[in-house]
Amino acid sequence: MKLIFSELIHLISKKQERNIWLLIKFFISLIVLVTVYSTLFHFLMVFEDREFSWITGFYWTLTVMSTLGFGDITFSTDLGKIFSIIVLMSGIVFLLTMLPFTFIQFFYLPWVEAQAKARAPRRLPDGTKNHVILTSYDPVTTNLAEKFRKYNHEYVLIVEDVHQALDLQDIDLRVAVGELGDPQTYQRLKVEDAALVVANVDDMMNTNIAFTVREISKKVPIIANADLDDSVDILELSGCTYVFQFTKMLGQSLARRVFGTSTKANVIGNIESLLIAEAPTMRTSLVGKTLQQSNLRETVGLNVVGVWERGLFIIPTAQTLINPTTVLLLAGSAEQFSEYDLKFGRDIKHQAPVLILGGGRVGQTAGEALLERNIDNRIIEKDRRVAGNERYIYGSAADINTLMQAGIKDAPSIIITTHDDPTNIYLTIYCRRLCPDTQIICRASTERNISKLHAAGADLVMSYASMAANTIMNLLKPGELLMLGEGLNIFRVVVPLSYVGKSLAESQIRKQTGCNVIAVYDQEIKSINPGPSFRISENSELILIGSAEAESRFFKLYSEMKKIKAS
Repeated sequence: MKLIFSELIHLISKKQERNIWLLIKFFISLIVLVTVYSTLFHFLMVFEDREFSWITGFYWTLTVMSTLGFGDITFSTDLGKIFSIIVLMSGIVFLLTMLPFTFIQFFYLPWVEAQAKARAPRRLPDGTKNHVILTSYDPVTTNLAEKFRKYNHEYVLIVEDVHQALDLQDIDLRVAVGELGDPQTYQRLKVEDAALVVANVDDMMNTNIAFTVREISKKVPIIANADLDDSVDILELSGCTYVFQFTKMLGQSLARRVFGTSTKANVIGNIESLLIAEAPTMRTSLVGKTLQQSNLRETVGLNVVGVWERGLFIIPTAQTLINPTTVLLLAGSAEQFSEYDLKFGRDIKHQAPVLILGGGRVGQTAGEALLERNIDNRIIEKDRRVAGNERYIYGSAADINTLMQAGIKDAPSIIITTHDDPTNIYLTIYCRRLCPDTQIICRASTERNISKLHAAGADLVMSYASMAANTIMNLLKPGELLMLGEGLNIFRVVVPLSYVGKSLAESQIRKQTGCNVIAVYDQEIKSINPGPSFRISENSELILIGSAEAESRFFKLYSEMKKIKAS
């Protein structure tokens, strides 16, 4: 009874007032029509010298209009039969067509809508803290949601449409229904207790989101993405704590990965004083040696914690061979990297320009980043409005004549930057066939296409969604988590009791999980690049590096150790 009453209240709400009046008009029209037909039935029966009660007239009209047609009362004259046909046809229109439609439109659909709204959450439970509020469903959000689940971090995604919210809820995303520009939405989502708000819509809406959030909380950090250069200052003025231009960051990252431009170490992250850097080995004295023969630990104090080989990350061993295409992932202090640059680092001047396929924002930024390092480049773009100076070549990147004009045969590297993954896969296959030995760096819009691009022939693939998500995660957990690239993480954990007193070799962390210990912290000692004989003390913290799969294996083992300790 309460449910029926609540639905009636819903139907007579102001929002449904216009529909209710249309519904009333329909039923009034139907009653008038039945009354008219019943009256005409009575007079036509009198014309046939038969007489029935008024109740019988209504009975006959309704049975004919509903097509039941019991046949107990029929006309014998042609006029009566024509009248019966008219009543039958109007009944088909009003009772069999319009009445079901009216029921669905004004009763069933509002009921379904009410049920949907009841299923879609609009607020977070009391006591929710340190959660992240997301404002747009896109590849970056999908990537972030996966990382939040992995690290058990609370989050909620604001969705304005109820049906979209239910669809996203069905694929296991945590959503809440609300308007992005409504302060009450953020109050219901406990924004004052949130760890972070991510504004990743468009520049106008991001400004609106930041301004709205700042009405409620002055301290919650807000991260925003800016598409236009002019929007950066406006977003900062509106209250954003961090403003990134992820497309520009992607272009700069792609340009930094070009082989042979410099052999100096490029710092890509840090946890406190521990620096992580990439160092290409092309044209250095390291090429052709194993890591043991390179003596990097003995000569400069750096530890090789990983090796990139044509986009594949490898946990190194003493016998890992250094090739011209190898990129070393090094861990150490600032002083150690200075020594490395003095010994191995130098800038290299290319005769032929680097080739960039796609002159959008990512391609333009990659070209500008290369020019800042005095690296010439050519950009192929099919939009004449973009292709406007001598570095731009107008045409299709899939046209062999355009590629030859741009100098693909001599290009040391090719950067593919279009925002369409199928196009990037096509161009990667094509360029790899034309230039088997040239470095190909490719952009991916979604993470699921990374493996496809590697299989197509790309040496290195960088995902826009992954890069943006990694940037946000690194800000959310500073000093605890550092995401370096596609599926490569540095993380920090308290030493389990089962490791205390053991050396790193005895702990078998690397053998059991695939993760490598790159530093050990405790209250008194800080050891960077500890050797296999280093003994782990109580209350220490381990800093490890590993692929996503290796990290999952470590945390599975780590949780089992904690269960043993608890029991």
